[in-house]
Amino acid sequence: MPRFISRRKFIKSSSLFGLFSIFPACVLVKPGQAAPSDKLNIAAIGFGGKGPYNIKSMASENIFAVCDVDSRHIAKGVKAYPSAKGYSDYRKLFDKEKSIDAVMIATPDNTHAIITMAALERGKAIYCEKPLTHDVYEARKVAQAAKKAGVATQMGNQGMASEKMRIVREMIEDGAIGDVREVVYWTDRPVWPQGMLRPKDSAAVPSYLNWDIWQGPAADRPFHSSYLHFVWRGWQDFGTGTMGDIGGHLFGGIFYTLGLRPPEYVEGTSSRLTGGWRHVTNNDSYPRASMVRWRFPAVGGKPAIKLSWYDGGLKPERPELLEASRKLGKGGLFYIGDKGVIRDTRLLPEKKMKEYKLPAKKYPRSVGHYEEWLLAAKGQGNGCGSDFVTAGHATEAALLGNIALKHGLQGERLYWDHDNMKFTNNDEANRYIQRQYRKGWTL
Repeated sequence: MPRFISRRKFIKSSSLFGLFSIFPACVLVKPGQAAPSDKLNIAAIGFGGKGPYNIKSMASENIFAVCDVDSRHIAKGVKAYPSAKGYSDYRKLFDKEKSIDAVMIATPDNTHAIITMAALERGKAIYCEKPLTHDVYEARKVAQAAKKAGVATQMGNQGMASEKMRIVREMIEDGAIGDVREVVYWTDRPVWPQGMLRPKDSAAVPSYLNWDIWQGPAADRPFHSSYLHFVWRGWQDFGTGTMGDIGGHLFGGIFYTLGLRPPEYVEGTSSRLTGGWRHVTNNDSYPRASMVRWRFPAVGGKPAIKLSWYDGGLKPERPELLEASRKLGKGGLFYIGDKGVIRDTRLLPEKKMKEYKLPAKKYPRSVGHYEEWLLAAKGQGNGCGSDFVTAGHATEAALLGNIALKHGLQGERLYWDHDNMKFTNNDEANRYIQRQYRKGWTL
């Protein structure tokens, strides 16, 4: 097969089963991309929090440009990679630099989708931090666009390359705990502020910051330092809270491990912000702690599965089979079946693990999260474990949880029609599937 055969032609000459089982979509490259023996020209868009770490993991390639709305971050990037060009506006970067092969996106969640779509339109390979998008509609559109573009894509979900995830899947398929009927997850996050109201004061925009681009599609508001680095995660307009931060990891793993389909419904409740003795309506930030439940339909003769989520330090009910002496810890994940429980590749109770022999390796191991993407961008390797089609499903499921936590929807069971991308029993919930972009910004 020619190295640069187009994805469209390949699909026409292959069955759908053959395409995804033999040659994953993210391996396919478009004409004009770097040859496998060449170094990729990579542009880093977002060089604040996770950006420098991601780029360091891609430093085997040519770090061609650094783009950030904060001039201090640009200076940091150019100092680390002296041959890189500096930009403050990703649109100007894309318009001027035609020799970019791939982009790494590590901006706040608010701008993931618009930058990703701009890169897809230009046929660039893309690595985007999790969550893939800020809302459900964006996740669906990005996944569709990535599939059409046929370029190498990877969402920043390192766990999808892990040995542990494959071992757990092999254990479950070996019948180690019987049919899985429930998954339970808990975390002590958020570790950034949540449950606060919008500041009433404002300040002058710092000279080093492009506030307009930083806000992106969100409704315009006065600048305040409490929106910026890292703490943006807690604001509904800019971040996706704990659900977006951890949900991409969780859902990517359980979709892979259990072969799930989109959920049937979601419901949630959370801590409430109070003023004196009264509850205060808060549409500005995410709650300090929450509980969310999803139900996934039966698949392939296996039973339906309930997923329960606890964050903010809340803890789940202890599984009946768990030893009394075992501590839950700050966070964890249980797969609960008819015959036992799995946590971190351990079969519980522990006496079952001592009697159990791990099955032979069934699924190929990853060469590494970043390495998968770099190889795929060159038309090599075995594909990306968190390509945007896969990541899109995981992101959608997670972000449905945020909708269930909206004011006025908590405690409601929201039935989800995946094919038509809507809730069938609550029009109010449908308002949150797609946010309204401010003037001048489009997907």
